[in-house]
Amino acid sequence: MTYQTSAVTEEGLPVFYPELKQQLTYPGAWLSGNEKDFAVWKTEARQKLRAMLLTPDSHRDFAPATIEREERDGYVAEKVAFNITDQSRVAGLLLTPKTPGPHPAIILLHDHGSKFDIGKEKMIKPWGNAEKLASAQAWADKFFTGRFVGDELAKRGYVVLAVDAIGWGDRGPLKYEQQQALASNFFNLGRSLAGEMAYEDMRATDFLASLKQVDAKRVGVVGFSMGAYRAWQLAALSDKVAATAAVSWIGTYDGLMTPGNNVLRGQSAFYMLHPGLPAQFDFPDVASVAAPNPMLFFNGGKDKLFPESAVQGAYDKMHRVWKSQNADNRLETKMWPELGHVFYQEQQAEVFDWLDRYLMPKP
Repeated sequence: MTYQTSAVTEEGLPVFYPELKQQLTYPGAWLSGNEKDFAVWKTEARQKLRAMLLTPDSHRDFAPATIEREERDGYVAEKVAFNITDQSRVAGLLLTPKTPGPHPAIILLHDHGSKFDIGKEKMIKPWGNAEKLASAQAWADKFFTGRFVGDELAKRGYVVLAVDAIGWGDRGPLKYEQQQALASNFFNLGRSLAGEMAYEDMRATDFLASLKQVDAKRVGVVGFSMGAYRAWQLAALSDKVAATAAVSWIGTYDGLMTPGNNVLRGQSAFYMLHPGLPAQFDFPDVASVAAPNPMLFFNGGKDKLFPESAVQGAYDKMHRVWKSQNADNRLETKMWPELGHVFYQEQQAEVFDWLDRYLMPKP
């Protein structure tokens, strides 16, 4: 008679994980064939996703207040405080064009990067703090060809908002090794770290859409890396999102759940782990809840975090969903063979033009 003498692999996986992976059939997905009416499925899937956040609705008014303000060429930069949930009042960076509104708007969702001293400042150029500006510029140089994505969008006529997720910027800096304890303690409190971040993204979008200078029907989302995950997740959860661009985070569970991949390492992965979600949905199934709204996905062919096979598997699934709704022309997916885990200027140019197509008022 034989029995288990070790139940865990060196990577922290249960030794029987291949059998468990085979049991992931994603019965909640549109592609499962269990549903016949897309509108009904979309409503029910969104409700399931919302319940998985383990986060109750907030009821406090946003009560915004301007803390700091800086004039820039063609737009105004403000640091604003508002109630993002009933428990948290946060600071965000807000850019507003000087031209008459209401304007289309973009919520920018920052990455993880294991760099916690800046969050919103990764996307919008900070001011008044030389150390923070230097840190933000170094990050922009590394991942964004030296540019601040938010400032580039404001120059094009968008109102732009970026807010720190829990642990970053003004809400940090978290230490890398503290992430697992933070996630565990959210569970101890009957909540979820990933759910809190997702719900805060929903509330930040609601806040942005409520501003008088914003055209609430023309609110888009742009995210890079973890921010890309947050972007398509937000599009699935919120009916206020009109168009979404996600750069450098998509793949199938099957393709990503392999030894050595970040989704299996704990720590940073907890920001993207919702209890019970894989029993119902694959990652691209979640993104597909946003169909048939416009969505764009860019990934780098040399991105070691997201193998091309996993990315292409997700692309294929999503195209099947958009095609089923006669909307495949509204889903753009593209591999950049020569690029890694970045959002470079040439990618930005294509994303900005794509956003203009769906969000900018026609002359």
